[in-house]
Amino acid sequence: MPTTNTETPAEVAIESNGGRTGVQIGYRVFSRIVDWITTERMELLNVTDRVNEIVRKSGIRDGLVHLQSLHTTTAVFLNEWQDALRHDVKTFLSQMVQHDQYWRHNDPEHSDCERSNADSHLRGMLLGQTLCLQVRNASVLLGTWQSIIFAEFDGPRTRSLAVQVSGI
Repeated sequence: MPTTNTETPAEVAIESNGGRTGVQIGYRVFSRIVDWITTERMELLNVTDRVNEIVRKSGIRDGLVHLQSLHTTTAVFLNEWQDALRHDVKTFLSQMVQHDQYWRHNDPEHSDCERSNADSHLRGMLLGQTLCLQVRNASVLLGTWQSIIFAEFDGPRTRSLAVQVSGI
């Protein structure tokens, strides 16, 4: 559930329309930061509706929406929002990058990190912290089964996702 919002709209005029000069189209940029409080160490959140709400509020009909996690131990990605698949994703990531394996990041001889969260950083790195999607008709363009998923790998914590919508 979102806890706070920060909004920064900006608008600039650009020259467009097939190279013809003198035709101005309003290119806008609308930014918001959305926060969530996670409750588990590894948690998947479906943020599709919230991102679409921000896109609608932006007033931009056609353009791009750029999503950026503001944390190195989280990720944002597309996939199907289905219970069994979410379980499989968590199992896969737990097996691929094991928490109890030796990691230098967790070793006080090599690192000052007290959270022992090397696995969280590596999972975030595997899936990535950014996503750029098309906006068409004031909505995020997604395939039939696609959802925007925000992944927590080092919770529970307060997490932020920057959402920037740009276009006309």
